[in-house]
Amino acid sequence: MSRPVIGVTCYVEPARYTVWETTAALLPYAYVEQVVRAGGQPVVLPPAGAPARLVARLDGLIVAGGGDIAPARYGAPQDERTGYVREFRDEAEFALLAAALDAGLPFLGVCRGLQVLNVALGGTLHQHLPDVVGHTGHSPAPGAFGWSPVRPVAGSRVAKALGDGPVDVPHYHHQAVDRLAAGLAVTATADDGTVEAVELDSRPFAVAVQWHPEAATGCELFEALVAACP
Repeated sequence: MSRPVIGVTCYVEPARYTVWETTAALLPYAYVEQVVRAGGQPVVLPPAGAPARLVARLDGLIVAGGGDIAPARYGAPQDERTGYVREFRDEAEFALLAAALDAGLPFLGVCRGLQVLNVALGGTLHQHLPDVVGHTGHSPAPGAFGWSPVRPVAGSRVAKALGDGPVDVPHYHHQAVDRLAAGLAVTATADDGTVEAVELDSRPFAVAVQWHPEAATGCELFEALVAACP
């Protein structure tokens, strides 16, 4: 049986590996492992050229985590704590997402991927979540996930994948949904009210989560994405 081809967006950042120190298109390998475990064939999509034109060759799309979206895209001045903005990545991923949604391509957004979906459809973001919720539990320390529960909405695709009860998941985000875009439904929240998952009901499978399922033990959301592929 052939594996569905799952495109995964990636970072472009300075990196060091073996004897080299250079700019690299890179992706945490956990994404690759989870897609493979779920039965898919991962293909990394760097933000270069015209990746949106590849949608016809893909069976599914993951918009991965990464730096913050340029606030100008949702009409806000940039907070001093908004960081790692890469406008070339914004441009590539917003175009890629638009093409994927137009084609009805199964879609999973991860962390930044949820924010791209919300902003692309007209929503806005809290630029520094601790100012809103009063704690740093969603991003406790540089390079360290914070584990805390989210509560899926019964009947949602997230709940079908993870169950209805509270689920402990790995978080690493200092931004989150402020104004929810039209057409999106909130399908999981944190105990402090932070939006942790959204779904676009007008598409067969368009799910985005604010946490990092690639770092979780199970691969249920990746399995749900692969299962939705033609």
